[in-house]
Amino acid sequence: MSNNVLSADNQQERPNMVLNPWYIVGFVEGEGTFHVAFYKDPSMKRGIKVIPEFHINQSYLRISTLNEIQKYFGCGYTKVNHAKRINDDTYVYVVRDRADLCSKIIPFFRKHPLRSIKQESFIKFAQIVEMISLGKHREIAGIKKIIKLAYEMNIGGKYRKVKQEDLLRNLESSETTC
Repeated sequence: MSNNVLSADNQQERPNMVLNPWYIVGFVEGEGTFHVAFYKDPSMKRGIKVIPEFHINQSYLRISTLNEIQKYFGCGYTKVNHAKRINDDTYVYVVRDRADLCSKIIPFFRKHPLRSIKQESFIKFAQIVEMISLGKHREIAGIKKIIKLAYEMNIGGKYRKVKQEDLLRNLESSETTC
């Protein structure tokens, strides 16, 4: 075994160490996402439920890392990523609670900024969470701004199933029926 304190061997031998915040930042750079989901919900004032979420995906082989990150933040939960996909052996650490996003996740990434283009998504995510906290998602102009910002995140919404125009059209149609 190496006498070098910084060696990988020594890091593996100290599982009770508190995670370095920059380790978490690096992990999120590779495996994390700031995401805002939209669901039709007639019980909501604008007919759309807005769900901001921070998550990190990882193979079951490294679920202990997700558990350590969850312990570090003191919030969220870890679960099977795609329970219905038999060949998917990944897990996901998820934080959806708005209070936890506002008090733990957003301040952490403001203090320890990401270095990639993912930082731009984080900035928009933080803005959306703050708008929701102020009740802007209940106003037509506010929900439109939230949708616009969310669709600018994560490579311009490249992987979204519903197009921004369709979501806005549904919003407009629910507005005319109100």
